[in-house]
Amino acid sequence: MIRVGTCSWTERTLIESGEFYPPHVTSAEGRLRYYAARFDTVEVDSVYYAIPDRKTAWLWDVRTPPGFTFHIKTFGALTGHGINPKGLPRDLRTQEMASAEGKSVYVKDRALLGLIASRLRQSLEPLYHAGKLGLTVFQYPPWFTFSTRNLDYILSCREWMDGFPMAVEFRHGSWLTPERRGEVLRFLDGHGLTYISADEPQYGNLSTVPFVPAVTGDTAYFRLHGRNRENWLKKGVETSLRYAYLYSDEELQGFIPPIKETAARSRTTYVMMNNCYGGFAVRNAARIKELLGTEGAGG
Repeated sequence: MIRVGTCSWTERTLIESGEFYPPHVTSAEGRLRYYAARFDTVEVDSVYYAIPDRKTAWLWDVRTPPGFTFHIKTFGALTGHGINPKGLPRDLRTQEMASAEGKSVYVKDRALLGLIASRLRQSLEPLYHAGKLGLTVFQYPPWFTFSTRNLDYILSCREWMDGFPMAVEFRHGSWLTPERRGEVLRFLDGHGLTYISADEPQYGNLSTVPFVPAVTGDTAYFRLHGRNRENWLKKGVETSLRYAYLYSDEELQGFIPPIKETAARSRTTYVMMNNCYGGFAVRNAARIKELLGTEGAGG
């Protein structure tokens, strides 16, 4: 089965574009219901910035039909990113965080990271028990390069997630060099971790990952970011502008063979458009569904 969706239904430029939501659809509930009537899966990237409360996850459940699937981009502290302490529940904020004065904080304490993961799992339980929780997406940062230490850290994350399905996305090319990718894919497969096949701009070096379609475990996951070479690595640029890229029809057709090939070797294949600027992601996702055919595209 192939299921197609986007990595946000609430992205600011999507709402402001007026391209997807009709004028009368203005509430959070209305937007999710409207989205879920057109796609059967979505990735929730807001969790990367802040752990939601259980009520929020419960509302996501009741506002979507049976069979709808939410993937969760994991809270940034767990993948080694700097965080705004306000994204954590108050009882998990340390004194050091309280004095950070708006600066990003990097959480190094393993015990605290375990507590953060536990709180994240608790917040997602309504989706888990409803059968609507797909994968927890661990997108490691560009400075997370291939090493034995980082392989061990991935296993720590797996332990912290305590059985919640976990997918791994790399952002440094050292993980997927021709000499190393086989070893990395075997590692993920051997530990029941889903590999994310990412598409992003290429610069002829290791600053980004190459597009390497592959399956580990029984689930395949494509995460298509767009190919905005101008803004992808530019410092200080607004985050949304890095994803301001509309795939051409020719580019989308190029994804169809690898999607179908991985689908033949997986129980479920997810194709998630992360070029979330304006209406680009929803437009490309709808076209991917057309190219795959209604039966194969889900939704």
